[in-house]
Amino acid sequence: MSPTPDATPTLLVVDDDLVAQARMNAYFSKEGYRVLLAGDGEAFWRQLGQGGVDLVLLDINLPGQDGLSLARELRARDASIGIILVTSRDDDVDKIVGLEVGADDYVTKPFNPRELLARVKSLLRRSAVRPAEAADSLRFAGWVLELSRRRLRDRAGQDVALTRGEFEVLALLVRPPGEILDRDRLSRAVSGHDWSPQDRSVDVLVRRLRAKLDDPARADSLIATIRGEGYRLAVDVEPGGG
Repeated sequence: MSPTPDATPTLLVVDDDLVAQARMNAYFSKEGYRVLLAGDGEAFWRQLGQGGVDLVLLDINLPGQDGLSLARELRARDASIGIILVTSRDDDVDKIVGLEVGADDYVTKPFNPRELLARVKSLLRRSAVRPAEAADSLRFAGWVLELSRRRLRDRAGQDVALTRGEFEVLALLVRPPGEILDRDRLSRAVSGHDWSPQDRSVDVLVRRLRAKLDDPARADSLIATIRGEGYRLAVDVEPGGG
């Protein structure tokens, strides 16, 4: 559930390092957040079971079930909770796999607490429910995207779960349709910072969207790659949810 403007956001810090736990607890509590703590997968699920968690700061290297597995399972259960992965390895493979399993962002240890705070604020801000718009529901190729409800429905009217990053990319692609969006613009919408050639997050999110949207029987994708420029939606968009 997304936090309301007047609510105190709740963060769940998952790290088996008690010193790291204490530091993040002190820092984010001072910044006005409610902080819950967990040191392993069992405590993670126990805290989540109490409800009210808006965002998880999830260390990858945990005893027992690791952070990537926890992120994958959480995302399968709930698309609304933000996930920022924390890794001690500056390894692109970890980052890409993290995005593939549904994480919204990642940071590398050691990190500047101010940078992490900025990423937390950005993710919570992007997760806030958008106000109603004139063309709130948009239809394309049989799909319906409801912008204010952050909801995607397939041709049969069934909900298809989107992570926050996937939603942000798709929402940009459909408004206005056909416009070429470069990776800088998409990266700013997803992570709040400019794209760099080493950053694969936008490409990973587009790949995930294609896996959900594209018809396996068709060779062409609804999201076209424009070489050297970026991506665009390759089908018409019209208002109305039906």
